[in-house]
Amino acid sequence: MPVFNQSRQNFIRLIFGATFLIIVVRLFVLQVVSDKYKMLALDNAVYRKVVYPDRGIIFDRNGKAILNNTIIYDLTVTPYEVKKVDTTFLCKLLGIDSTEFRERIISAIIKNGRYRPSVFEGLLSLELQARLEENIWRFPGFTLIERPIRNYLFNAGAHLLGDIGEVDTAIIRRSNYFYQMGDFVGRSGLEQYYESVLMGKRGVQNLIKDNRNRLQGSWEKGKYDTAAVAGRNLYTYLDIELQQLAEKLMAGKVGSVVALDPQTGGILAMVSGPSFNPNDLTGSARRAKYASLVLDVSAPLMNRATRGLYEPGSTFKPMGGLIALDMGVITANYGVSCSGAYYGCAKPIRCEHSNPGHAANVRLALANSCNSYFSQIYRLSVDNNKDRNVKRGYTHWKDYMNAFGWGQRLGVDLPNELPGNIPDTTEYNKDYRGSWNSCTNVTLGIGQDKMQVTPLQLANAMCIIANKGFYYTPHFVEKIENETAKDTLLNKFRGKHEALTHISDQDYEAIHAGMQDVVESGTARSARIPGINICAKTGTSEKYTILDGKRIKLPNNSMFVCFAPRENPKIAIAVAVENAGFGSTWAAPIASFLIEKYLTDSIRTERMKEVERISNTNLMPSYLRRKQFVADSTRAYFYFNLRKDSSYIRKYLRGYTHNESTPVKKATPRREESGYVNDDKQFKNLAAR
Repeated sequence: MPVFNQSRQNFIRLIFGATFLIIVVRLFVLQVVSDKYKMLALDNAVYRKVVYPDRGIIFDRNGKAILNNTIIYDLTVTPYEVKKVDTTFLCKLLGIDSTEFRERIISAIIKNGRYRPSVFEGLLSLELQARLEENIWRFPGFTLIERPIRNYLFNAGAHLLGDIGEVDTAIIRRSNYFYQMGDFVGRSGLEQYYESVLMGKRGVQNLIKDNRNRLQGSWEKGKYDTAAVAGRNLYTYLDIELQQLAEKLMAGKVGSVVALDPQTGGILAMVSGPSFNPNDLTGSARRAKYASLVLDVSAPLMNRATRGLYEPGSTFKPMGGLIALDMGVITANYGVSCSGAYYGCAKPIRCEHSNPGHAANVRLALANSCNSYFSQIYRLSVDNNKDRNVKRGYTHWKDYMNAFGWGQRLGVDLPNELPGNIPDTTEYNKDYRGSWNSCTNVTLGIGQDKMQVTPLQLANAMCIIANKGFYYTPHFVEKIENETAKDTLLNKFRGKHEALTHISDQDYEAIHAGMQDVVESGTARSARIPGINICAKTGTSEKYTILDGKRIKLPNNSMFVCFAPRENPKIAIAVAVENAGFGSTWAAPIASFLIEKYLTDSIRTERMKEVERISNTNLMPSYLRRKQFVADSTRAYFYFNLRKDSSYIRKYLRGYTHNESTPVKKATPRREESGYVNDDKQFKNLAAR
């Protein structure tokens, strides 16, 4: 045989041998090493059902469950398995069209891939769940999944308890893909702050499917199933009966109430008004309810206790008095001769009192809330000789304010707390080009100017005064179920802050005496409770808003702070009621009822009529109506321009036509700052298209 032919035969044998070897190796990899086709086969025969754990239960101070779990169902889809689905019938059940059906499938693929289940329709109503269970065999690739959702047993505490919602891609990325599409996570309040404790651990149940996609039972007798682990419970300081009473008293009002235990920093009650029923955000109507709350200009979703910023007004005066006493610029017997106004600066600062001797000492000045007195002692504090100039003196004064917890976040166990504002010297240097003095910001002495605090900060300042210098960071949770050394969330709340314990007991007693006189003989006599010595301070603070492009003066905010009893403080309260007038009119009675309820576990029968009167009084600011009108009309016009769909205009007009107090002829979405300026004629013409 020629050498050439022999070489060619060897080459051909080599090719066949290599090909055979590749085939053998590939078969070995596919059948032994790789589990791809095994997994595909399993996916066709076995359904991996995610078992969501029960979230931890939240209890109040008396062991009552205030946030529990109930079961509802989600309809999930695995796009890869969607074959020969009765789309028309499914769309009819869900109330959607075929276009939206396709969009949801595409969205599921984009978010979670073809081979993983995604929520197609979440939080099903009981009726829809029953219809789907009956016909699920018609929809290959679709499955009903149990979903534990939250049940607010007392319909209270919406802002502090928070809510849960489905994770989005941002949350998944932040969790390093620990969460999966379809998981629910705490989105606000305690649910968010204590997510790691409450969430529990997902489980998996493997179920066999037949050729019609119907579940037939457990696979391998549950050998490969993993059990869901329930989240751990939280035990709080919250008094749910006190919370309910506070919410009742704040009904129809904008503002906040915060009640603390001075000895622990435990939050006994926290209310933000207007509020809402937290159960509205748990069921199948969540989406529509949430949308209406978001679009409400009164901001019912905002927790004003930690995010509402208020000028404290005269509720600041006990702090101002303590600072001046500790700095040594006054004594408890220091007095001023006030004839009804402070004339020490260019612009007089008016007082509510002009009777002789009402500011003869710090105790009387507090009882009568003398603006002249506290303006004077503020100037003495920042102009003191030891600090040599006003900027150093002001910085020294600001340090005291920060020690009270103002101008900085306290660190409460809720997300998104605001720090408020105690302006520093750089802010005044910028505004006045470095040329300013104690008269420039003298109204800081009566809790105005640029000073802003949250109701939580006001209540915490009362704890400091009640405790004569120390406090614990305000918090809700006292303990975690089965707490271990690895549970560090509560550590920062157990440390004692001795912020102002260097101030003498004598100085604190002088302030306590003046605050008790506020209730006994001063501006808050309406808050008196027989047998309980209450230390308090009323306040009114100015309020402005921008309406139709103009800055307008609103009625003053009604403010009140207190603690009781004086001898052994067990509760400290701050109340802010927006645009309600004097602190003694609305805020003081609200605080008084809460003190009586907490300390005596009841309210006297003769006072119940007053409880009902306050709770039934609507003090919602009238300007909100106009703001809602402008916001709705502007939004309708914006979406009409964006989508050229006149249904937005018609929907808007229908909403206001049925409201006699806001006739259509006033429907002028005039909002220069948004760029939309329109008149009635043009707006009605749009609606007719």
